[in-house]
Amino acid sequence: MDEFVEVGKIINTFGIKGELKVNSDFEYKDRIFINNFSVYIGYEKIKELINTHRVHKNYDLLTFKDYNNINEVLKYKGKSLYIKRKDLNLKEDEYLLKDLIGCNVYDNDILLGVVIDYEKSLASILLKIKGDKIFYIPLIKEYIKKVQVLDKKILTNKGSDLIL
Repeated sequence: MDEFVEVGKIINTFGIKGELKVNSDFEYKDRIFINNFSVYIGYEKIKELINTHRVHKNYDLLTFKDYNNINEVLKYKGKSLYIKRKDLNLKEDEYLLKDLIGCNVYDNDILLGVVIDYEKSLASILLKIKGDKIFYIPLIKEYIKKVQVLDKKILTNKGSDLIL
């Protein structure tokens, strides 16, 4: 698995005091957008420490330590924002959604297909599966029995019922 994980993109500055507007749908934002958390910016992976975080109209607004002026952070506009995977401290049963892509999906030891993408809906996250046909399985307990990211396997409960 990759050492760095992309968690968003810096799309603009916000105000004149060095805040950056970040577009992020990362599932563990509450763990990373906190004071003193290390983030890495752009292809070069420039390390910065988060100073403040707040939400404004579906965007995350961040400031970094030792930056207090718009002119100091303009260089980061348009760059991707990364973290180190190990800094997330994921528990054994936790995973990143992007890690599910490429997992084989089984229902009672029968291979249904492979996860090719996921989509977030208001109700749940839908895994897009490519088998004989393309179909979706909601990422909820009623359908997903077990996720084994390291083995690249997802075990379902009646997942085959969702193939139309």
